[in-house]
Amino acid sequence: MEPKVISEDRSILVLDKPAGVVVNRAKTTKEKTIQDWVENYLKIKGRGIGERAGIVHRLDKETSGLLLVAKTPKAFENLQKQFKERKVEKQYLALVHGKVEPKQGAIEAPITRSPFDRKKFGVFLGGRPAKTNYKVKKNYTLNAERLTLLELAPTTGRTHQIRVHLKYLGHSVVADEKYAGRKTARKDRQWCPRQFLHASHLAFTHPQTKKRVKFTSPLPLDLKNALAKCSYYDIS
Repeated sequence: MEPKVISEDRSILVLDKPAGVVVNRAKTTKEKTIQDWVENYLKIKGRGIGERAGIVHRLDKETSGLLLVAKTPKAFENLQKQFKERKVEKQYLALVHGKVEPKQGAIEAPITRSPFDRKKFGVFLGGRPAKTNYKVKKNYTLNAERLTLLELAPTTGRTHQIRVHLKYLGHSVVADEKYAGRKTARKDRQWCPRQFLHASHLAFTHPQTKKRVKFTSPLPLDLKNALAKCSYYDIS
Protein backbone atom coordinates (compact mmCIF):
# COMPACT_ATOMS: atom_id res chain seq x y z
CA MET A 1 0.00 0.00 0.00
CA GLU A 2 2.98 2.32 -0.43
CA PRO A 3 3.15 4.91 -3.22
CA LYS A 4 5.56 4.50 -6.11
CA VAL A 5 8.08 7.28 -6.74
CA ILE A 6 7.64 8.45 -10.35
CA SER A 7 10.11 11.33 -10.26
CA GLU A 8 12.19 13.17 -7.69
CA ASP A 9 14.65 16.07 -7.63
CA ARG A 10 15.62 18.77 -5.14
CA SER A 11 12.29 20.61 -5.48
CA ILE A 12 9.54 18.08 -6.12
CA LEU A 13 8.45 14.52 -5.58
CA VAL A 14 5.89 12.91 -7.92
CA LEU A 15 4.13 9.85 -6.53
CA ASP A 16 1.81 7.21 -7.94
CA LYS A 17 -0.70 6.70 -5.12
CA PRO A 18 -2.33 3.29 -4.69
CA ALA A 19 -6.07 3.04 -4.04
CA GLY A 20 -7.20 2.52 -0.46
CA VAL A 21 -4.81 4.96 1.20
CA VAL A 22 -5.84 8.31 2.72
CA VAL A 23 -3.63 11.22 1.62
CA ASN A 24 -3.67 13.51 4.67
CA ARG A 25 -3.80 12.82 8.38
CA ALA A 26 -6.94 13.72 10.29
CA LYS A 27 -8.32 13.16 13.79
CA THR A 28 -10.66 10.52 12.42
CA THR A 29 -7.94 8.70 10.43
CA LYS A 30 -6.29 5.85 12.30
CA GLU A 31 -4.47 4.07 9.46
CA LYS A 32 -1.17 5.11 7.87
CA THR A 33 -1.51 7.92 5.35
CA ILE A 34 0.49 9.18 2.37
CA GLN A 35 1.49 12.09 4.60
CA ASP A 36 3.04 9.65 7.09
CA TRP A 37 4.89 7.93 4.25
CA VAL A 38 6.20 11.25 2.84
CA GLU A 39 7.43 12.42 6.25
CA ASN A 40 9.26 9.13 6.75
CA TYR A 41 10.64 9.01 3.20
CA LEU A 42 11.93 12.59 3.26
CA LYS A 43 12.88 12.36 6.95
CA ILE A 44 10.96 15.53 7.78
CA LYS A 45 8.86 14.28 10.70
CA GLY A 46 7.60 17.29 12.63
CA ARG A 47 9.17 19.87 10.32
CA GLY A 48 7.37 19.37 7.03
CA ILE A 49 6.15 22.16 4.76
CA GLY A 50 2.80 23.48 5.91
CA GLU A 51 0.52 21.03 7.71
CA ARG A 52 0.63 18.37 4.97
CA ALA A 53 4.33 17.56 4.53
CA GLY A 54 4.45 19.49 1.27
CA ILE A 55 1.59 17.58 -0.40
CA VAL A 56 0.18 20.14 -2.82
CA HIS A 57 -3.20 18.60 -3.69
CA ARG A 58 -5.39 15.65 -2.71
CA LEU A 59 -6.87 12.46 -4.08
CA ASP A 60 -9.77 10.56 -2.52
CA LYS A 61 -8.92 7.40 -0.58
CA GLU A 62 -10.17 5.07 -3.32
CA THR A 63 -8.71 7.11 -6.19
CA SER A 64 -5.33 6.00 -7.48
CA GLY A 65 -2.79 7.96 -9.49
CA LEU A 66 -0.47 10.94 -9.60
CA LEU A 67 0.17 13.06 -6.53
CA LEU A 68 2.52 16.04 -6.34
CA VAL A 69 4.72 16.87 -3.32
CA ALA A 70 6.88 19.99 -2.85
CA LYS A 71 10.19 19.48 -1.06
CA THR A 72 10.95 23.15 -0.34
CA PRO A 73 8.79 26.07 0.90
CA LYS A 74 9.54 27.97 -2.32
CA ALA A 75 8.40 25.06 -4.51
CA PHE A 76 5.30 24.59 -2.35
CA GLU A 77 4.29 28.24 -2.73
CA ASN A 78 4.95 28.14 -6.49
CA LEU A 79 2.92 24.97 -7.07
CA GLN A 80 0.04 26.12 -4.88
CA LYS A 81 -0.11 29.30 -6.96
CA GLN A 82 -0.17 27.26 -10.19
CA PHE A 83 -3.09 25.21 -8.87
CA LYS A 84 -4.93 28.34 -7.76
CA GLU A 85 -4.39 30.01 -11.14
CA ARG A 86 -5.47 26.80 -12.92
CA LYS A 87 -2.16 26.35 -14.69
CA VAL A 88 -1.84 22.70 -13.67
CA GLU A 89 -3.30 20.21 -16.14
CA LYS A 90 -4.94 17.19 -14.51
CA GLN A 91 -6.53 14.26 -16.31
CA TYR A 92 -8.42 11.32 -14.89
CA LEU A 93 -9.83 8.09 -16.27
CA ALA A 94 -13.25 6.96 -15.07
CA LEU A 95 -15.62 4.17 -16.03
CA VAL A 96 -19.19 5.36 -15.64
CA HIS A 97 -22.70 4.01 -15.96
CA GLY A 98 -24.58 4.54 -19.20
CA LYS A 99 -23.70 5.79 -22.66
CA VAL A 100 -22.36 9.34 -22.41
CA GLU A 101 -23.45 11.73 -25.16
CA PRO A 102 -22.23 13.94 -26.72
CA LYS A 103 -18.76 12.41 -27.04
CA GLN A 104 -17.14 15.45 -25.48
CA GLY A 105 -18.24 18.44 -23.48
CA ALA A 106 -18.02 20.25 -20.17
CA ILE A 107 -19.97 19.98 -16.93
CA GLU A 108 -20.33 23.36 -15.24
CA ALA A 109 -22.26 23.24 -11.99
CA PRO A 110 -21.63 24.76 -8.52
CA ILE A 111 -20.53 22.39 -5.77
CA THR A 112 -20.93 22.65 -2.00
CA ARG A 113 -21.36 20.37 0.99
CA SER A 114 -24.74 18.66 1.02
CA PRO A 115 -27.19 20.09 3.56
CA PHE A 116 -28.71 16.61 3.84
CA ASP A 117 -25.50 14.62 4.47
CA ARG A 118 -22.38 16.38 5.78
CA LYS A 119 -20.14 13.62 4.41
CA LYS A 120 -21.27 14.31 0.85
CA PHE A 121 -21.01 17.15 -1.63
CA GLY A 122 -23.45 18.03 -4.36
CA VAL A 123 -24.64 20.54 -6.94
CA PHE A 124 -26.58 23.22 -5.08
CA LEU A 125 -27.35 26.91 -5.54
CA GLY A 126 -24.77 29.03 -3.77
CA GLY A 127 -22.05 26.43 -4.29
CA ARG A 128 -18.55 27.26 -5.54
CA PRO A 129 -18.15 27.37 -9.34
CA ALA A 130 -16.78 24.12 -10.76
CA LYS A 131 -16.01 22.89 -14.26
CA THR A 132 -15.05 19.45 -15.55
CA ASN A 133 -14.23 18.79 -19.21
CA TYR A 134 -14.82 15.26 -20.48
CA LYS A 135 -14.16 13.16 -23.56
CA VAL A 136 -15.41 9.66 -24.38
CA LYS A 137 -12.56 7.20 -24.90
CA LYS A 138 -14.42 3.90 -25.32
CA ASN A 139 -17.85 2.36 -24.84
CA TYR A 140 -18.47 -0.98 -23.17
CA THR A 141 -21.27 -3.32 -22.17
CA LEU A 142 -21.52 -5.67 -19.20
CA ASN A 143 -24.57 -7.85 -18.57
CA ALA A 144 -26.59 -5.78 -21.06
CA GLU A 145 -25.69 -2.52 -19.29
CA ARG A 146 -23.85 0.19 -21.18
CA LEU A 147 -20.72 1.71 -19.67
CA THR A 148 -18.44 4.53 -20.84
CA LEU A 149 -14.73 5.06 -20.26
CA LEU A 150 -14.14 8.80 -19.91
CA GLU A 151 -11.10 11.04 -19.89
CA LEU A 152 -11.78 13.93 -17.53
CA ALA A 153 -9.98 17.23 -17.06
CA PRO A 154 -11.22 19.31 -14.12
CA THR A 155 -10.27 22.98 -14.31
CA THR A 156 -11.27 23.58 -10.68
CA GLY A 157 -10.43 21.50 -7.63
CA ARG A 158 -13.57 21.10 -5.52
CA THR A 159 -13.88 18.19 -3.10
CA HIS A 160 -15.27 15.09 -4.88
CA GLN A 161 -15.72 17.26 -7.99
CA ILE A 162 -15.49 14.58 -10.68
CA ARG A 163 -17.70 12.15 -8.79
CA VAL A 164 -20.31 14.83 -8.01
CA HIS A 165 -20.33 16.19 -11.57
CA LEU A 166 -20.72 12.73 -13.09
CA LYS A 167 -23.60 11.91 -10.76
CA TYR A 168 -25.17 15.26 -11.72
CA LEU A 169 -24.75 14.30 -15.40
CA GLY A 170 -26.59 11.04 -14.71
CA HIS A 171 -23.51 8.86 -15.22
CA SER A 172 -22.12 7.96 -11.80
CA VAL A 173 -18.68 6.36 -11.43
CA VAL A 174 -18.71 2.57 -11.32
CA ALA A 175 -18.50 1.21 -7.73
CA ASP A 176 -18.70 4.67 -6.14
CA GLU A 177 -20.30 3.86 -2.78
CA LYS A 178 -20.93 7.51 -1.91
CA TYR A 179 -22.52 8.78 -5.12
CA ALA A 180 -23.67 5.84 -7.25
CA GLY A 181 -26.12 4.60 -4.63
CA ARG A 182 -25.69 1.63 -2.27
CA LYS A 183 -27.54 -0.91 -4.40
CA THR A 184 -25.67 0.03 -7.58
CA ALA A 185 -22.27 0.17 -5.85
CA ARG A 186 -22.84 -3.21 -4.19
CA LYS A 187 -23.65 -4.74 -7.56
CA ASP A 188 -20.64 -3.05 -9.20
CA ARG A 189 -18.26 -4.35 -6.54
CA GLN A 190 -19.02 -7.90 -7.56
CA TRP A 191 -16.78 -7.26 -10.58
CA CYS A 192 -14.93 -3.98 -9.80
CA PRO A 193 -13.16 -3.83 -6.39
CA ARG A 194 -13.34 -0.04 -5.88
CA GLN A 195 -14.49 3.17 -7.50
CA PHE A 196 -13.18 3.28 -11.06
CA LEU A 197 -11.30 6.60 -10.92
CA HIS A 198 -7.61 7.09 -11.67
CA ALA A 199 -5.47 10.26 -11.88
CA SER A 200 -3.58 9.46 -15.07
CA HIS A 201 -1.92 12.71 -16.19
CA LEU A 202 -0.31 15.72 -14.53
CA ALA A 203 1.41 18.69 -16.23
CA PHE A 204 2.80 21.85 -14.66
CA THR A 205 5.70 24.29 -14.78
CA HIS A 206 8.63 23.01 -12.76
CA PRO A 207 9.15 25.49 -9.88
CA GLN A 208 12.92 25.46 -10.26
CA THR A 209 13.70 24.94 -13.97
CA LYS A 210 10.58 26.84 -15.17
CA LYS A 211 10.12 24.21 -17.89
CA ARG A 212 6.79 22.52 -18.55
CA VAL A 213 6.86 18.92 -17.30
CA LYS A 214 4.37 16.11 -17.83
CA PHE A 215 3.84 12.84 -15.98
CA THR A 216 1.57 9.90 -16.75
CA SER A 217 0.36 6.88 -14.81
CA PRO A 218 -1.10 3.83 -16.56
CA LEU A 219 -4.35 2.27 -15.42
CA PRO A 220 -3.55 0.03 -12.40
CA LEU A 221 -4.03 -3.72 -12.53
CA ASP A 222 -7.23 -3.85 -10.45
CA LEU A 223 -9.00 -1.48 -12.84
CA LYS A 224 -7.50 -3.18 -15.91
CA ASN A 225 -8.90 -6.49 -14.69
CA ALA A 226 -12.32 -4.93 -14.11
CA LEU A 227 -12.31 -3.42 -17.60
CA ALA A 228 -11.33 -6.79 -19.09
CA LYS A 229 -14.64 -8.21 -17.85
CA CYS A 230 -16.52 -5.72 -20.03
CA SER A 231 -17.13 -6.03 -23.77
CA TYR A 232 -15.91 -3.19 -25.99
CA TYR A 233 -18.13 -1.97 -28.79
CA ASP A 234 -17.35 0.52 -31.54
CA ILE A 235 -19.63 3.56 -31.79
CA SER A 236 -17.78 5.41 -34.55
